[in-house]
Amino acid sequence: MAFLWILSCCALLGTAFGCGIPAIHPVLSGLSRIVNGEEVVPGSWPWQVSLQDSTGFHFCGGSLISEDWVVTAAHCGVRTSHLVVAGEFDQGSDAEDIQVLKIAKVFKNRKFNIFTVNNDITLLKLATPARFSQTVSPVCLPAENDDFPAGTLCATTGWGLTKHTNANTPDRLQQAALPLLSNAECKKFWGNKITDLMICAGASGVSSCMGDSGGPLVCQKDGAWTLVGIVSWGSGTCSTSVPGVYARVTKLMPWVQQILEAN
Repeated sequence: MAFLWILSCCALLGTAFGCGIPAIHPVLSGLSRIVNGEEVVPGSWPWQVSLQDSTGFHFCGGSLISEDWVVTAAHCGVRTSHLVVAGEFDQGSDAEDIQVLKIAKVFKNRKFNIFTVNNDITLLKLATPARFSQTVSPVCLPAENDDFPAGTLCATTGWGLTKHTNANTPDRLQQAALPLLSNAECKKFWGNKITDLMICAGASGVSSCMGDSGGPLVCQKDGAWTLVGIVSWGSGTCSTSVPGVYARVTKLMPWVQQILEAN
């Protein structure tokens, strides 16, 4: 009986901290925007991390994909001297049970091009593993052949500016629900800057903005939140009538798998 209890206990832990299933459920209004912001339920996006410099300044977001790895945007320029902060909601609070994690190695996609912003992805190998908990757990990665069609309602999170004119980013994590666009639709806004290595979302009264970069665009697949995009670029004024552009994770999965397997 004791053995069975241990098995069932392990199964429960696996469910609690399996990928893409937050222990604390997010509540999305569907009308939210990171620009003009809606605060998240604390702990409800447990893969969201903050990338900070040694002074504690937040400069980009990222997503925990396992206890050892974080994915972010190549254009964030992460170095091993930077820190990964997991389990954070309010950056102005000292009372939270956060994990401050050092970076052992930075794997920036060698094909990243700052001018085209193609291949905007970096993997961070943590020096010590993150401890999974109610507020720290990984997002699911998609399969290379997964399809997330235009019109799918997804979510993005971050501590980016809530108005492009603001001097400071918000202390509390923000969220937005926003639809995916087809690349053909996105090209109506951005022209040939859009490639098959990118996916667009928004233009629906919501937008990612400066400081959200590197963070997640997640969609539900089989009941689990899956990383579909990495916040990459968009309107300089964070316009909510123009789609934001994200690195398309399905197209980058061969590179991700290659790095994870070799390290």
